[in-house]
Amino acid sequence: MSSANMSAMKLRRKKNVKKGIQFCLMVCGASGTGRTTFVNTLCGRPVLGPHGSAAGASTSYRDYDDPSTAHEEEGVKIKPVTVELELDEEGTRVSLTIVDTPGFGDAIDNEAAFGEISTYLERQYDDILAEESRIKRNPRFRDNRVHVLLYFVQPTGKETSTQLTDLATRLAGCNSSSHGLRELDIELMRRLSPRVNVIPVIGKADSLTPLELAESKKLIMEDIEHYRIPVYNFPYDIEEDDEDTVEENAELRGLMPFAIVGSEDVIEVDGRQVRARTYPWGTVEVDNPRHSDFLAIRSALLHSHLADLKEITHDFLYENYRTEKLSKSVTGGPDSSSQDVEAGSLDPQSLASQSVRLKEEQLRREEEKLREIELKVQREINEKRQELLARESQLKELESRMVREGTPREGVSTIGDEESEAGAAA
Repeated sequence: MSSANMSAMKLRRKKNVKKGIQFCLMVCGASGTGRTTFVNTLCGRPVLGPHGSAAGASTSYRDYDDPSTAHEEEGVKIKPVTVELELDEEGTRVSLTIVDTPGFGDAIDNEAAFGEISTYLERQYDDILAEESRIKRNPRFRDNRVHVLLYFVQPTGKETSTQLTDLATRLAGCNSSSHGLRELDIELMRRLSPRVNVIPVIGKADSLTPLELAESKKLIMEDIEHYRIPVYNFPYDIEEDDEDTVEENAELRGLMPFAIVGSEDVIEVDGRQVRARTYPWGTVEVDNPRHSDFLAIRSALLHSHLADLKEITHDFLYENYRTEKLSKSVTGGPDSSSQDVEAGSLDPQSLASQSVRLKEEQLRREEEKLREIELKVQREINEKRQELLARESQLKELESRMVREGTPREGVSTIGDEESEAGAAA
């Protein structure tokens, strides 16, 4: 790597250390799936309290004094909370915004919940679009676009899964088959995937046996493929990406959906202080890859894939929304591209191809910049060479003229001059 690139990387790192990286994570799932514990484990301190409230904040409960409103559903209460995290020893900081969605999945009819979450995501895009349209930008404007949505799938054991499947089969009057996702899960991910990078996770994975967990992962991924849900599947290109990137992304893709175990309790295990959950049958360590995928998803979110998630959000998801919005304002109605997006036609392969194209475009721009720099340096070298040649020609011409005139160069005596002086002295 050239010294110029190294210097650029150091300057960028110093800028990140000083300014911090902004990243927005939304967590969504039914109550009891482990969202709150995961967020607090991810941040290493209490961030969310009961019912999705900020840690330390007073929890408000619904007032049922009026019987006429007792039947009304509360709906989703979207609550963003921002925390500052230090990622490494160099002091690189992330300004992490957690957007929780308490109340989702608790109602019988979740249509309103879908609309509230989708509206929140689009509102952040609208804010960016409005800011871009300003003649004078606001230097303190904060980008609150959600870069990734972790969707917590309800952990379902073999016995419960079989019972639910048999019941659904009898009600539907069709042949028996196993499924990993509920209709609620499928609808939520299909609706939101055109607006945000969706990563499915299994919350409270320690409630499943290893066999049940493996079967759940298999069934969930089969449903995602069957319903063509465009989740973020850690895209890579074998021909374009290096071996380390391909290996890392293939490994992460193989872990999907990530099995999450969270705990805020620190206990001693074999002389080590670890975050874990203790059961009569043993201990589950949060940071042990054999027990949980927590370390893998944390590393992907806050380190290895943070930039990629932000790039896809800006260059792909936001640009699609921007095109839809501007097209509607011109034509007065939805265009074909928006219909395709709303229909959920962007499958995982399309998302992967788009990510590869974005990377290729970025590399192409960088190569063009390098070529421009190279051409500029080459021009400067040629100009210097011409100047040197012209200077050398002038010196030769001056020397020839001095020889013709018989004028010795100052400070330089010829052999003939020395012999003449010696003869005169004799």
